[in-house]
Amino acid sequence: MTAFDSASRRKGLLGRSSLPENSALFIAPSNGIHTCFMRFPIDVAFVARDGHVVKVCAALPAWRMALALRAYAVIELPAGALASSDTLPGDLLAIRTITNGGD
Repeated sequence: MTAFDSASRRKGLLGRSSLPENSALFIAPSNGIHTCFMRFPIDVAFVARDGHVVKVCAALPAWRMALALRAYAVIELPAGALASSDTLPGDLLAIRTITNGGD
């Protein structure tokens, strides 16, 4: 999922009861998020324009704020996704879309 316009960035994951495994919300441009009114914790990766991770927040609970001044985008993932993929600051991310048909 993507949030590239103002309205979709404001809405984010609000109103959802969960974020499915192997999915994410890519928010750009953005260097900060909040989890006010969220119903579930999320992992958050802050990413620079070149794709490098500048900061991670694991299992960010509701009613919190997080930001990274050097970030250009934010990737919100199901809680535990960053730990299971060993994603750390400095890693270079490649984003791809997976469709039902395979690649």
